[in-house]
Amino acid sequence: MKLKVLLPTEVLIEQTVEKVTAEAVNGSFCLLPRHIDFVTALAPGLVSYATEEGEEVFLAVDEGVLVKCADDVTISTRNAVKGLSLGELKETLKEQFEKTDEHEKVVRSAMARIEAGFVRGFLELQRRI
Repeated sequence: MKLKVLLPTEVLIEQTVEKVTAEAVNGSFCLLPRHIDFVTALAPGLVSYATEEGEEVFLAVDEGVLVKCADDVTISTRNAVKGLSLGELKETLKEQFEKTDEHEKVVRSAMARIEAGFVRGFLELQRRI
């Protein structure tokens, strides 16, 4: 099977795999090459796949959609992180969450300044009227 993992800004993975295991909103499942065509909404969690060499690779995915059509398995998600082991994946996720938290603090601060400027401008306009 050919697995393709699509993010909004890039193709994260495009390779041949032996099986894909994921978690839908109604439970986990495993796809093998002769599995019937399949579409499901993915729950935030882990997706794993086995490469042709037998190596198991893990992905942490945000919610998304998985489509299996013939030999193609496509996952479309807002965010995904790849790791060769669960320990590595945990560390990568921790680093990414810390970066996201810092970015959100900067954005919140900028929004607060914009809102304060808007309120000051509105109050100044009221005084002139």
